[in-house]
Amino acid sequence: MTIPGGIRVKLSLALLAIVGSALLAAYVIIVPSLERRLVAAKLDQQQSDAETLAVNFAAQAAQNNLRLGDFVDGAGFLSNSRVVVFGVGGSPGRRTLLSLADSSAVGGSEIETDPTALTAAATVRTVRARVSHDGREYAEVAVPLLTGGDVMLLSSSLSDQLATVALVKRRLFFATVAALLIAVILGFAVAAFHARRLGRLQRAADRIAEGAFDEPVVDDDPDEVGQLAASFDRMRLQLAQLDSARKEFVANASHELRTPLFSLAGFLELLADEDLDESTRREFLATTRSQVDRLTKLATDLLDLSRMDAGRIRIEQDEVDLGEVARVVAEDFGALADASGHTLFVEGDEDAWALADEERIHQIARVLTGNALVHTPAGTTVRLRVERRAERVVLLVEDDGPGIPPEHLGRIFQRFYRVEGGQASGSGLGLAIARELAGRMGGTVTVASGPGATAFALELPADATQALPPTPLVR
Repeated sequence: MTIPGGIRVKLSLALLAIVGSALLAAYVIIVPSLERRLVAAKLDQQQSDAETLAVNFAAQAAQNNLRLGDFVDGAGFLSNSRVVVFGVGGSPGRRTLLSLADSSAVGGSEIETDPTALTAAATVRTVRARVSHDGREYAEVAVPLLTGGDVMLLSSSLSDQLATVALVKRRLFFATVAALLIAVILGFAVAAFHARRLGRLQRAADRIAEGAFDEPVVDDDPDEVGQLAASFDRMRLQLAQLDSARKEFVANASHELRTPLFSLAGFLELLADEDLDESTRREFLATTRSQVDRLTKLATDLLDLSRMDAGRIRIEQDEVDLGEVARVVAEDFGALADASGHTLFVEGDEDAWALADEERIHQIARVLTGNALVHTPAGTTVRLRVERRAERVVLLVEDDGPGIPPEHLGRIFQRFYRVEGGQASGSGLGLAIARELAGRMGGTVTVASGPGATAFALELPADATQALPPTPLVR
């Protein structure tokens, strides 16, 4: 749908304004300058002619063969100007002129009040000016004569020069009109082309807003609109991934919630049976407790994510002994390791103090250690290792299990992502939360994995003011 005042009209008007401004600037610069140059050239020529005639006048006067009427007629013919010789009278402060000879047949007494000739008579120097008589423009040059203080005036019409300027003005006006018409047509065509491209982007944005992510956003031009289309397409792919992850999470969360809830409902119903023996009742209670723990962990993970998204999670900056963290976590998971047939031990650096939030470091270490125990088969060795790397300290959780498949390695830190099959379990939130928490403490969580060796590394800024005593960390 075309909107009044849309991009077509705006771009056309913008181009029209640019072209119009450029032509107006050209007019303002060129026309007055051309007129000044033509008038100045005319005055220069007249001044040269006037000075030459003044010399000839003086030479003929000196030889006593000066015929004033013949002189001004010949001078007017040669200079293509009206030539008038004035006698100068009056006082020094108020000169008067008397026309002695005039090459113009029309003549007229008004020439005796010519301002250019009066100024030359008063100042006794050459005077040049552009003057107006009876609505017409003239170029005039008046020179004092050496014989008796007379003044000679050359006056020539500027009609040819002004006609040239008028012709340039007309041509420039027609060129301006033609340029503006071309600018409007081309501007509207170019604007319509770009408007269609932007319209495709708008329709693509509407599809994305409606949740349709299957159609790619394509614009092959390498300009800004093409780059915008590429950004839209990247956004489409990311939103498609997020939408898929959201749907998968809803399904997983529904399953994760439904299974323990159904289990709890069944066990509570069985526990209401008074015929249960004590050992069976204790077994049912233990199972019920494990399902409650499972629900609690899922609720805690979701709460952490919501707090991080809202920016409401608080991170402390404390001096934390990573070696002590490794020992505590190993003790916490010792029973699980024994029950699942894993070997769990700790080794560490004697100088591994970090500047971070101790509670959050424990949370990340539990996530990494729990994953290593849950996602690897029995008989796997899991090692918690602490080391110092220049201005950083690292807590490594390593195992010699089968490793993470390469196609999953780059996505395991995404929210809600789970490696299906094998030993995969959980909601897919733990690693995402761990990486986010590490980032908020100025650290990172990374992974390197291959067949027989997987290592998750929590790297944090070191606290250079602290050092661990040289005690071995072995369990």
